[in-house]
Amino acid sequence: MVAERAATDAGRVRQRNLAAVLRLVHESRGVTRADLTRALGLNRSTIGDLVGVLVEHGWVDERDDGQRSGVGRPSPLVITRDQWLVAAINPELDVIDIALVSLGGEIVARRRTAVDRPGVAEVVAIVARVVRELSAAHPEAQVLGAGVAVPGLVRRDDGYVRLAPRLGWSDEPLAAPLAFALDMPVAAANDAHLGSRAELTFGAGQGAASVLYLNGGPSGIGGGLVIDGHPVDGSAGYAGEIGHVSVDPRGALCACGAHGCLEALVRRDALSAAVDLSHPDDDELDAALQSAVALEGSEGPVGAILSEQLGWLAIALRSAVNLLNPERIVLGGHLAALWRAVGEHDRHTVLAEALPVTARDVRIEVAALGAQRLLIGAAELAWDALIADPTEVPLRPIAP
Repeated sequence: MVAERAATDAGRVRQRNLAAVLRLVHESRGVTRADLTRALGLNRSTIGDLVGVLVEHGWVDERDDGQRSGVGRPSPLVITRDQWLVAAINPELDVIDIALVSLGGEIVARRRTAVDRPGVAEVVAIVARVVRELSAAHPEAQVLGAGVAVPGLVRRDDGYVRLAPRLGWSDEPLAAPLAFALDMPVAAANDAHLGSRAELTFGAGQGAASVLYLNGGPSGIGGGLVIDGHPVDGSAGYAGEIGHVSVDPRGALCACGAHGCLEALVRRDALSAAVDLSHPDDDELDAALQSAVALEGSEGPVGAILSEQLGWLAIALRSAVNLLNPERIVLGGHLAALWRAVGEHDRHTVLAEALPVTARDVRIEVAALGAQRLLIGAAELAWDALIADPTEVPLRPIAP
């Protein structure tokens, strides 16, 4: 019995170490054996053994072109293989965005399908069809799972959507029917939480211990919060709904039923209409707003809308900074487009009324991953379970 328990414990330790190595290779988008040894605190022979197992199971490859860090041969560079993919899905009011994503957070294929306030059944049907088509276009790869970034409150344990007001969803199962349609594991979570995670791992949040992320999309504004390097989900996983912070109690009625919510006043559709765009992605909206301001100046019609929306955003950010004292604020979606389109002087006024000591060192940045951030975040959700036990994933042989 003691020997069996010891063997079980040793197996669990080995599984955790394999996952730790694969996670670091994934997040670093390639890392040397020497850096793995330093980062994980394991000896070189153990790292060599773990990397060998991952090579054998087809997760990683090694190259002998790593940088030299002293005398002798350079440390081999461990890189992910791109034949294993996950599907990433972001359903919205007007578009269902679907991609195939490799380890390292690289988007291999992407398709946006126009919709009009889709129901869950429509989302499942479209996603199943598009994932099959994208997979067929990449026969050299295998899709292992899927993650969904939902613009609403999602029960993380089972991907059950408690409320997505703009989509009109309330208490809707999503992950389970999608898993059945795709015949693969599916996980779902709030889109802003996933955008926050993507930016923290691969984007503008890298290196920061405390980050407030705000995501602006067709369904509204959500938030993600990281404190001391740890995501803050709240008691039931619904924390971060900064879009429903009231910035004007007498303001417009929000889809949630309250008045003057941030997302009711800082609206993507108003910005899109101002530059005559229909269903733009984030990068298209960003470019159009900047072009309009360059053409007509900050005092023109587009500039006026930008100024008004920036004022409402400033109220919310001032309150958030005073309450949370983040090291960094990252703006995504139409909030990033808004921020980039206004002038430098206007940006400096955003935190002017926050407590000076609290706001002094806060950096406000736009999402580095642009229109891909939610898809990369959704992919991270799918990769979690696969990376956690890489030797148990049913990989099929793929010809070189």
